[in-house]
Amino acid sequence: MPLKIAAPIVIAIGVVIAVLLTYGNSMSVNGINATDPKLVALGKELYASNCATDCHGANLQGQPNWKTPLDDGGLPAPPHDPSGHTWHHGDELLFNYTQKGGAALAPSGFVSHMPGFGDKLSDGEIWAVLSYIKSTWPEEIQRRQEQRNKN
Repeated sequence: MPLKIAAPIVIAIGVVIAVLLTYGNSMSVNGINATDPKLVALGKELYASNCATDCHGANLQGQPNWKTPLDDGGLPAPPHDPSGHTWHHGDELLFNYTQKGGAALAPSGFVSHMPGFGDKLSDGEIWAVLSYIKSTWPEEIQRRQEQRNKN
């Protein structure tokens, strides 16, 4: 593997290991915490390696024309930035959708291409990814999303 490719991979793995060692057994995180820098850093790394490349984009921008149905009726991956609808949902739904996947939670007849990550990421890692995503939103959007948890 060329050094240009290997170095960033080694650095990313090192960051994830450092955060995991720092957290130790406290990865039993139970909720989104966009103000925890260690959790957000872990979430950023996990997002980059699990969500960004093929689907939601390195800058949380989603796929082009994300509101236009594909030939099979499903939709392209939506953005997770403020222009998308991620912040319109409460923490529990976001967690469950990420853990179980869209097909498991979508209403009958709705085609979702969102895979479940429960077999790939721990619950704490899923909360870390969601914490990272939320940390990128303006404060007003964060407050509005928090209101969804009260409904």
